[in-house]
Amino acid sequence: MTMMTPPPLDQEDEEMLVPHSDFNDGPQSMEVVAQGETISTAENQQVEEPPSTRFTWTIENFSRLNVKKYYSDVFIVGGYKWRILIFPKGNNVDHLSMYLDVADSATLPYGWSRYAQFSLAVVNQIHSKYSIRKDTQHQFNARESDWGFTSFMPLSELYDPGKGFLVNDTCVVEAEVAVRKVVDYWTYDSKKETGYVGLKNQGATCYMNSLLQTLYHIPYFRKAVYHMPTTENDMPSGSIPLALQSLFYKLQYSDNSVATKELTKSFGWDTYDSFMQHDVQELNRVLCEKLEDKMKGTVVEGTIQQLFEGHHMNYIECINVDYKSTRKESFYDLQLDVKGCRDVYASFDKYVEVERLEGDNKYHAEQYGLQDAKKGVLFIDFPPVLQLQLKRFEYDFMRDTMVKINDRYEFPLQLDLDREDGKYLSPDADRSVRNLYTLHSVLVHSGGVHGGHYYAFIRPTLSDQWFKFDDERVTKEDTKRALEEQYGGEEELPQTNPGFNNTPFKFTKYSNAYMLVYIRESDKEKIICNVDEKDIAEHLRIRLKKEQEEKEHKKKEKAEAHLYTIIKVARSEDLADQIGKDIYFDLVDHDKVRSFRIQKQLPFSLFKEEVAREFGIPVQYQRFWLWAKRQNHTYRPNRPLTQQEELQSVGQLREVSNKAHNAELKLFLEVELGPDGHPHPPPDKTKEDILLFFKLYDPEKEELRYVGRLFVKAGGKPVEILTRLNEMAGFPPNEEIELYEEIKFEPTVMCEHIDKRMTFRASQLEDGDIICFQKSPLVDTDEHCRYPDVPSFLEYVHNRQVVHFRSLDKPKEDDFCLELSKLHTYDDVVERVARHIGLQEPSKIRLTSHNCYSQQPKPQPIKYRGVEHLSDMLVHYNQTSDILYYEVLDIPLPELQGLKTLKVAFHHSTKDEVVIHSIRLPKQSTVGDVINDLKSKVELSNPNAELRLLEVFYHKIYKIFPLNEKIENINDQYWTLRAEEIPEEEKNLGAHDRLIHVYHFTKDASQNQMQVQNFGEPFFLVIHEGETLAEVKLRIQKKLQVPDEEFRKWKFAFMSLGRPEYLQDADVVSSRFQRRDVYGAWEQYLGLEHSDTAPKRAYTINQARHTFEKPVKIYN
Repeated sequence: MTMMTPPPLDQEDEEMLVPHSDFNDGPQSMEVVAQGETISTAENQQVEEPPSTRFTWTIENFSRLNVKKYYSDVFIVGGYKWRILIFPKGNNVDHLSMYLDVADSATLPYGWSRYAQFSLAVVNQIHSKYSIRKDTQHQFNARESDWGFTSFMPLSELYDPGKGFLVNDTCVVEAEVAVRKVVDYWTYDSKKETGYVGLKNQGATCYMNSLLQTLYHIPYFRKAVYHMPTTENDMPSGSIPLALQSLFYKLQYSDNSVATKELTKSFGWDTYDSFMQHDVQELNRVLCEKLEDKMKGTVVEGTIQQLFEGHHMNYIECINVDYKSTRKESFYDLQLDVKGCRDVYASFDKYVEVERLEGDNKYHAEQYGLQDAKKGVLFIDFPPVLQLQLKRFEYDFMRDTMVKINDRYEFPLQLDLDREDGKYLSPDADRSVRNLYTLHSVLVHSGGVHGGHYYAFIRPTLSDQWFKFDDERVTKEDTKRALEEQYGGEEELPQTNPGFNNTPFKFTKYSNAYMLVYIRESDKEKIICNVDEKDIAEHLRIRLKKEQEEKEHKKKEKAEAHLYTIIKVARSEDLADQIGKDIYFDLVDHDKVRSFRIQKQLPFSLFKEEVAREFGIPVQYQRFWLWAKRQNHTYRPNRPLTQQEELQSVGQLREVSNKAHNAELKLFLEVELGPDGHPHPPPDKTKEDILLFFKLYDPEKEELRYVGRLFVKAGGKPVEILTRLNEMAGFPPNEEIELYEEIKFEPTVMCEHIDKRMTFRASQLEDGDIICFQKSPLVDTDEHCRYPDVPSFLEYVHNRQVVHFRSLDKPKEDDFCLELSKLHTYDDVVERVARHIGLQEPSKIRLTSHNCYSQQPKPQPIKYRGVEHLSDMLVHYNQTSDILYYEVLDIPLPELQGLKTLKVAFHHSTKDEVVIHSIRLPKQSTVGDVINDLKSKVELSNPNAELRLLEVFYHKIYKIFPLNEKIENINDQYWTLRAEEIPEEEKNLGAHDRLIHVYHFTKDASQNQMQVQNFGEPFFLVIHEGETLAEVKLRIQKKLQVPDEEFRKWKFAFMSLGRPEYLQDADVVSSRFQRRDVYGAWEQYLGLEHSDTAPKRAYTINQARHTFEKPVKIYN
């Protein structure tokens, strides 16, 4: 599987990489190209140094080119034909557009594919160092035969004669192309080439595949998994141990790549989870925790700890007094910094680096108070299998996004953690254990932060031979590919055409190591142990061998399918078995009748002999009918086979009967039984004879069953067969019965009463029609049947719907099932749910529909009476679900829908506390109503205190809500609503007083730029005319109750548009706040610069939430 996402770009306004297309919607965004993982038809396996060529194209009379697109001459790299494609006036953009194109794509064979890394450049002919060069890589194929840059460089820059790109109306373009060899994907056999098999990708599960291969190739781990107790009654999809055993067994003994669906099902994942790319580190941790839990109380208890658990010691040691605090902690993997570290050793050095706690940051030692101290981590012991997670992803606060670190980072084949006299070890460490490790596997991430591809380099036996496990494909690799090429950083390709422009061809490598697994030398004999069939439980061997045989059998059948026809034979016995149980409409479910796999060239007469052997019906007593699909979508026996047709081969007959050309032939076998129960020859059938099928309905039992078939004359009348029907039903001969014709059932039921005195022809009855009959209802009966006649019963069955109800709190678990009708109204449904759970007030039930794609509840609940029928609740786009979620509210839903709930953080005026209150009021209420409600719930400094409501976002005040503002449009999801008392001094502002914003801030020097970061609680302050900073500071210190020692370190600045202007004590503060035409009060404020030492409050959870990937959950 290969990435099609182009490398992430550093500049925000960088042009986008796209396959060229004459689109009209402006430049495509990078996401349009292809996010995440896409299946490719070929694998770019590097076999040798890639051939590369630099091609220079000199274009004269450039400004006079009067064409939309223009191609260079063809040049050859790696045996392939290439050319450059440019759009001199831009591909619907105001930039030069430039692409690399496969010159002979139109004539290449089906399924062709080739992979190249390349750069395109426009040469600056005055100063070559100002040439514009851009590079990328791509898997070229028939769908994307060109690739490059729609916005390569602005046309204004290109055509500016002073810039040096167009000299004497000549433009010089260069392409440097390096071709990677491609191995044929379709014919490659991993098992044959390497002895190992890969894992199939379910959509975005390559991250899981690389981890599973790594764990599988730790034989001690595999052995422990095999020895976890499972039974033959377990199902892999419901048992993680069995699913993992099954997967490992198949990896060990299968010849083809192995599916992981059973395992992900055992995790409790649905399809949506499998298409969600997760984090390998998180999955590793969660899976190991699950296995550790499942191993408890078994013979393999403790295996996870024995393999992966190490311990380190966190310590704080005072410098001037004799005090030391230590805490022992265990770890299963170590997170190592990549940024700023050249290799693994540098990361370990950083890990154990000593931090000095001094100045503002002194340590509070129990009996000694604040002390200068040293803080650090040392290792007590390392595990036999050391898992190192490399921190390739980090949050960039400047850009407010996650970024991937592609820096070069080296890791050794042998890792010595005893180096420099055990500098990483604590005094308690056992020095007799030699911590020398050898590299076992390298997990690689290729791509950018928003998606990519994972694969693993593993050496299963720790020999010199490495293998690359890339989803379904396993290839042999050398040490250079597994190590050096996964260091990251930049790669430089050798020059083959020195001379005109000697700039080396470099590109950032977006494939790099993300996780490393090392095995301790002294433990490798134990860990790389022998695992064979005797380690696998017998029931598992039998089950999996049987599965394998079935798979082989199906494979053989599939290969020979074109030689055979499937004949499905329905008989009266099938109709009797199915009608009223599995089906109610039509006659039979053809998937549940006896099917025969018959060679197409076999004469039909020989097939009849096989039927005779199977059913014990002699050939001369068999008559076969063809089925037909009618225009009203019912499926009925249509006509008997003719003698001529029975002389044909099975294959010819299937073509006659089936215009859709599927491989099946469906037949109804008519067998006439005499009074003695033995078969008789079928009666002659004329055009006057009609074959009818009969179903009997019992209103009291609400049962429908098949009772038989009859031939009737078209000119005859139903009244003539009533005695026969009563006999079939087991009724007295003179029982009054009513007849109905079952006409159709989709989209609605059509079942009409039959006039017993009209002829069958006049009632438009024909071969294959169905008549349902019942006893005539008694007019004056007291007995009440829910469905007194056939039409009402069939209507009920058609609309019957079993719904699985789940509590909204536990969206993965079915709570209970109810049989309802699709025609039930909203009120009917909530009434039934309330009755089931014993709730008196159905209006307190709130329902939420199911999203069939994400397998989750929809984000918005169903409004009170917001849909007409149950069927509307179950529809999601073009799919129908049978799941609804319910919750029980504390007030009726109609009342709740008229209310608005706001979360308000109340800041006490004298205590340092914040209390969150949920205020629930009618939607038409105002902010004044919120404040009045709040007053009854909070502790005020005095009974006459006035409150105000503020909107706070990222530690700035954006708004004071007017008392008359309606609350319906206030959003408390993204910003905090803060309520506070209005200080007395603000109520009596003088003519020259100003109310200013005061915010806390620190300066962050990341990325070589000074960035102001606000924190803490913003507030208002009254400043008086002529008041100096020294006077203002006194009031601020008193308000915030900051100790003198700390307050002395604070700096004060007038902030305008994020830039600080520092103030001195003698400065008059009000003179800075004179302007009234600012963008908003938050654009100018008094800034208090100091370090942020306050603990983060929980209620700010909605602010600054930075998500990267969804958390991994294993539900079972």
